[in-house]
Amino acid sequence: MLDDVARFDMAKPPKRQLLRPLIWLLTFPEVLSHKSKIKKINMEGIKPPYLLLGNHNAFLDFKVATKAIFPHRTNYVIAIDGFIKREWILRRIGGICKRKFTNDIVLIKHLKTVVNRGDIAIIYPEARYSLCGTNSEIFPSVAKLAKYLDVPLVTLICHGHHVNSPFWDSKSNRKVKGIEAEMTCLFNKEEIEKASVEEIHKKLSESFIYDDFKWQKENKIHINYKDRAEGLHKVLYKCPHCLKENKMESFGATLRCKECNKEWTMNELGELEAKEGEVYFSHIPDWYDWERECVKKGIEEGKYYFEDEVRVDSLPNAKGYINLGKGKLIHDMQGFRLFGKYKGKKYEVELEAKGTYSVHIEYNYLFKYGDCVDLNTLNDTLYVYPQGDDFSVTKISLATEELYKYLNK
Repeated sequence: MLDDVARFDMAKPPKRQLLRPLIWLLTFPEVLSHKSKIKKINMEGIKPPYLLLGNHNAFLDFKVATKAIFPHRTNYVIAIDGFIKREWILRRIGGICKRKFTNDIVLIKHLKTVVNRGDIAIIYPEARYSLCGTNSEIFPSVAKLAKYLDVPLVTLICHGHHVNSPFWDSKSNRKVKGIEAEMTCLFNKEEIEKASVEEIHKKLSESFIYDDFKWQKENKIHINYKDRAEGLHKVLYKCPHCLKENKMESFGATLRCKECNKEWTMNELGELEAKEGEVYFSHIPDWYDWERECVKKGIEEGKYYFEDEVRVDSLPNAKGYINLGKGKLIHDMQGFRLFGKYKGKKYEVELEAKGTYSVHIEYNYLFKYGDCVDLNTLNDTLYVYPQGDDFSVTKISLATEELYKYLNK
């Protein structure tokens, strides 16, 4: 499949960051417009090189990170779709390309190069925007990386970025004021040398606990954006009243089940209120966690299965997408299997559930073809768009994570 197409050159060494005045010019105005506050903890005497790990809710994360490390140089790990049509400029501002959720030895060498020359390496270890403003699991491999790089380990945990521009409605900017971040040195160089991988992982996992909707309520951040619930049904796909899946819809400030007509209103503090009867979940992340438990139960009973006809686009390099036509996607207890035919030749891509700890999804990707699942190998990224209307890529994402946990007990 696409044997005659050049792949992105992942082995090309990362460039030292240039164009810093331009980066600051493009970054600081928006950070200032949100009245961003950065609290620095245990950062006295901490200078580059160091490894900075941030939580990931919106593109604003990169801009706040730029302010937090000012005026030092950095290299960012960026997904390959960020390089489309702009590889030249991204390499010069310090971008390092990565295909999501792949075990990439070359990336580790690049990061070592960055810190060895005295700069900051920035990684978003959750590897995707949070679906509902809460944290994902941090795996021990991140702690192993921190130990290997042998430089101070710093975290940057931001609050307010999800409620300002939620992943399920990323086209909007709710202009939230007073966003916050804590920049914390978890281990200085001497401490990272002495600490075990287990100790690093434990402390790192504890630091990566956040909840944007809880933060919004505690700080009384009122968001009067009239379409504040628009797109929320992409995450909250299962009705807790009638238990039907993929019948939810959202518009304005309303979330509604088309099957049983149960309605909720999202108030200005980000809470859900039932129009009539029981609310079930007023806190959005609680609804999402309930959906995860439902998926987990189905997996434990051996009942999880998804199959659909799909549109398939390939992204072998930064030049753009190549349409591979139609195919069939199966996701079950064994993992992902994608079948298709391109230019008369059949192809099959398989990702085993036991080795796939997460998967990246998109809602209404590029505002063109709808929701999709990204399947990544070391030399290709496949954007797979189910063609039916009775599916949820959120459920596929949850199932991927729960299958991995279940099969690796």
